Amino acid sequence: MIKGMHAMIYTSDAEGLRDFFRDVLEFPHVDVGQGWLIFDMAEADLGCHPGEKVSHDVSFYTDDLEASMAQLAAKGVECAPVEDHGWGLVTTFVAPGEVKLMLYQPRYSK
Repeated sequence: MIKGMHAMIYTSDAEGLRDFFRDVLEFPHVDVGQGWLIFDMAEADLGCHPGEKVSHDVSFYTDDLEASMAQLAAKGVECAPVEDHGWGLVTTFVAPGEVKLMLYQPRYSK
């Protein structure tokens, strides 16, 4: 049946965002032609949350938030202060095109 999930982020700086995912976050990718990169997200999960309006979010998770934030800082990425959300430790950062992304260390089993 369903084998995976494809997510898209729309931004005014798609090229910059692709470069960021390729060069800064070092996501594996394939060039499907004309500079269109498709990033391989080897692991994913999906949550459905109540809300007043229909919306979608993209976030990333890690086993070690502190180490991941240090790696991002070394590449010039500024992360917000860590917040404890109960289900995990959470930070955010802004990628090219003013795309705000969440990075978290879950407390639930993966």
